[in-house]
Amino acid sequence: MPDSDGDAIRAALRYRLDRFRREQLGEEVEPEEQQREATDADRALAAELAIQQAMRRGDFDNLPGAGKPLPGLGDGRHDPDWWLRRKIEREQLRGLGPAAYLLRTEDAALTERLDALTRADEVRAVIEDFNARILEARRQLLGGPPVITQPRDVDAELAAWEQRRTARAAERMPPPEQEPKRRRRRFRDASPFGRRSSTI
Repeated sequence: MPDSDGDAIRAALRYRLDRFRREQLGEEVEPEEQQREATDADRALAAELAIQQAMRRGDFDNLPGAGKPLPGLGDGRHDPDWWLRRKIEREQLRGLGPAAYLLRTEDAALTERLDALTRADEVRAVIEDFNARILEARRQLLGGPPVITQPRDVDAELAAWEQRRTARAAERMPPPEQEPKRRRRRFRDASPFGRRSSTI
């Protein structure tokens, strides 16, 4: 009689494995073979049996993401710490994680942050600070994922910011109003019948 839950589970799996061997493979299971320690092949077969039974019961039906590719696998880049990045994104954690991830997420949102600024000197200060933090992160030897975020060209970013700003201003301005067309008035004859007269 098994003493713990783990022994009971092992005994149940061993029973199912022996039954599978008898029914599917046609093997004869000897009593002393039941007492031996399970091998890796037995464990793999037990795992496969459990998966097959779960599939038959429908435990894997209607799972989120079923039939869809795994996100982040088809973009051509290999990120060894994909799990950490995905956890930070899923939990929407801010200010946590290695500098490489923080700079990468800040780089993705930097254009929107710059568009919220109103003066060119503020934009220049933000870009210079961002570039300084990238260089500092590349110099540190603490380990972690490599910093692949590239510094931004200050002058090019200022020019792009100015273009976006003028485009937004042009969108906000109403179109110039055209002078209304003058309507030609037609004079009616003062006749009692209200007919139009061709002569005035």
